Amino acid sequence: MTRLAGKTALITGAARGIGLAFAEAYAREGAMVALADIDIDQAQQAARQINETIGDQAIAIAMDVTDQDSIDTGFAHAIKSFGQIDILINNAAIFNAAPITEISRNDYVQVFDINVAGTLFTLQAAVKHMIGQGIKGRIINMASQAGRRGEPLVAVYCASKAAVISLTQSAALNLIEHGINVNAIAPGVVDGEHWDGVDAFFAKYEGKAPGQKKKEVGDAVPYGRMGTAEDLTGMAVFLASDDASYVVGQTYNVDGGNWLS
Repeated sequence: MTRLAGKTALITGAARGIGLAFAEAYAREGAMVALADIDIDQAQQAARQINETIGDQAIAIAMDVTDQDSIDTGFAHAIKSFGQIDILINNAAIFNAAPITEISRNDYVQVFDINVAGTLFTLQAAVKHMIGQGIKGRIINMASQAGRRGEPLVAVYCASKAAVISLTQSAALNLIEHGINVNAIAPGVVDGEHWDGVDAFFAKYEGKAPGQKKKEVGDAVPYGRMGTAEDLTGMAVFLASDDASYVVGQTYNVDGGNWLS
């Protein structure tokens, strides 16, 4: 259980949920981990939890992926603490839903600013460091099954995740000459506190009772249930490890069979 021993990782949106599960899995595999999040108090609490239960391997970093100064300052902090960054997981993202006739320009800008521009410019900061130091790094972007197809009430979110898949392919082809592997993970429906908000959107627009949409999508997964954050950690560890050195520009579905490709 030390496939990432000697490696350092920065994970955005790591204060809770999927990002925190990744941080815990990486720490168990021997990596030093920077938990980057706009909610620095929650990130510090999460880092303390890792240090107390797994080992003294985590730090918390304040980072707003829509603010270039914040990205640059966060990376500088992590590099000063660890010496270098070998792995980046672009996990920070937001969800929104509305019929096409009700999508606001502000909602569109916010989703793309975090989900797409945040991914691009955080990736850029990481690879500038990696190239400059000759690090054969790993970049893992978080896509979604929503990026594989459109959905009636989720146009902007689906489009943003489709853009993440395309960005992953372009960055991978550009960066593999430097020995930097870029890949992505496309989760399906993943249970967690964020699903309360997702369920509320569908309750509003589809006239469903609270909890009904969540049950419906969970029942529809071929595996038989919604995913958990822990269901995704194996792929995240694999893509960061030497086992994935010949994997370039791929987006892996980890979704219980929801999308076949």
